Amino acid sequence: MNIKEIIEMIKLMNENNLTEFEMEKEGERVHLKKESKQQMVTHIKEVMPHVELVPAAKEASKAGKEPQKNVIEIKAPMVGTFYRSPAPDATPFVEVGMDITVGQVVCIIEAMKLMNEIKSEVRGKVVDIPVDNAQPIEFGHTLFLIEPAQ
Repeated sequence: MNIKEIIEMIKLMNENNLTEFEMEKEGERVHLKKESKQQMVTHIKEVMPHVELVPAAKEASKAGKEPQKNVIEIKAPMVGTFYRSPAPDATPFVEVGMDITVGQVVCIIEAMKLMNEIKSEVRGKVVDIPVDNAQPIEFGHTLFLIEPAQ
């Protein structure tokens, strides 16, 4: 099962006001349970981290907002809990104003008690972190706004 199939399952749940959905296909089992309107807990046998880069101007124009120029969004590749640092008492991986490089760990997303390091696929400066530490997130949730280096 791939992430697109799982997204379709989530859409199906939302369209039909379902709070729980379970499916097994080719030995892989997916169990989706909606805890609240804002939080979806997803149980997936294996999740591969991937960061989707979308120009913020494109997303802002869809939402009817004033776009920020030359900013790229790093979006959540999975459902889980967002953590800015490797431990509660540790320094965050990145802060607003910091320069980041390709391959640098920018956060951790916990899914099914597995800590998934999310790495930057762009080099630049962190402009904003619109997510709070330990906040539940959904697939596609904006984690960071990055001003790409020239």
